[in-house]
Amino acid sequence: MSEIDLDELCSELSEYAKPAKAEGGSAKEQRIIAGFEEIERFVEEHGGLPRHGEKRDIFERLYAVRLDRLRESAECRALLKGRDPRRLLESAGYDSESSVLREDPTEYRVSAAVDAEPSDAELLDALRGDEPTPSSDIKDLRNVRSREEIRAAEEVAKRNPCDDFEIFRPTFEKVQSELRSGLRQTLKYKDNAEVNVGDIFILDGQKALVATKGEPFTNYYGRPDSRLRVVYDNGTESDLLVRSLQRALNKDKASRRITEPDLGPLFSDEEDGDDLPTGFIYVLQSKSDHPFITENRSVIHKIGVTGGDVKKRIGNAKKDPTYLLAEVEIVRTFKLSNVNRKRLENLLHKFFASARLDLELMDRFGGQVEPKEWFLLPLPVIEEAIQKIKDGSIGSFQYDPQTARIVS
Repeated sequence: MSEIDLDELCSELSEYAKPAKAEGGSAKEQRIIAGFEEIERFVEEHGGLPRHGEKRDIFERLYAVRLDRLRESAECRALLKGRDPRRLLESAGYDSESSVLREDPTEYRVSAAVDAEPSDAELLDALRGDEPTPSSDIKDLRNVRSREEIRAAEEVAKRNPCDDFEIFRPTFEKVQSELRSGLRQTLKYKDNAEVNVGDIFILDGQKALVATKGEPFTNYYGRPDSRLRVVYDNGTESDLLVRSLQRALNKDKASRRITEPDLGPLFSDEEDGDDLPTGFIYVLQSKSDHPFITENRSVIHKIGVTGGDVKKRIGNAKKDPTYLLAEVEIVRTFKLSNVNRKRLENLLHKFFASARLDLELMDRFGGQVEPKEWFLLPLPVIEEAIQKIKDGSIGSFQYDPQTARIVS
């Protein structure tokens, strides 16, 4: 087999290369702009300029050489004027916290001046300290990354199958159940908020659990960081840095933090000055003569939460669509303290949503009403659900309307 000239091969393949995305005039200008945009993405992702050094990732070193060449070229600086909001072409220091340049006593330069942004082959030659050569033998491995460089490149987080996902599956299922029931909430992720073991986020539409967090260290840019093991609910995992996860959460506009299942001590016997006022969960039956209600009266109940007297609350039931425009009977009450009553009521209503009574009534003005707080539920099932809220296990269960039972 004849020897392959890499330059000829590169020339042939270049015909099939994707056109540069950057807007500009000539192909050369587009190439310069695209190369500079790669450097900008690096700065945005890593919070600092690309640096030289044998121990650094090969791509970072390439970007560092490229940036040096762009700074030395008057043509490149003129072309990129107005495209450099961070002023990367003006100095060797950039502070991502304030988005301004800072002085850096260590400045790296490549001595050769250029009139245009160099090719990737020229960048590699500059990286090695060699002069560009017109051709190279395919058996010459000078451009192959060393084992150390490969390991550095593999530091970039990627998702792999999680071999022990069965350990984490029950956690994800429980979290999903607690979200449905209202025991957990989702909050917008705050930029660069703290990340700890056990935290759960929604990232790119998937739940992400921080399973482990390594020892803290100082990264290349003098900032504290740690290595994480993050497990996703689709059975994959990634080994990434805290700052990498924070950047990903910042970038995803739909990212969320999933809260802990904490409604407070709902049935606490101890109260202090900071407690919310004592209230009640109440369960009612209707005395309506509506045919469906009459037939199923024993399993039709209203579940509500109030901070006042239940009897006063239902005093005007006959005129209130909330109470099916009929008198009601109190069948059970549960005393509360230290509780966000609205959240507790929402929790109960979400838990029994599949058993909500689908009934339309005419009010005394001839308008249609659809009561939302009445459910087709046996009383013992309601009592069981309240007990599970009390002991904190409600998130592990759901209501099955087919069997009229609470199931795991």
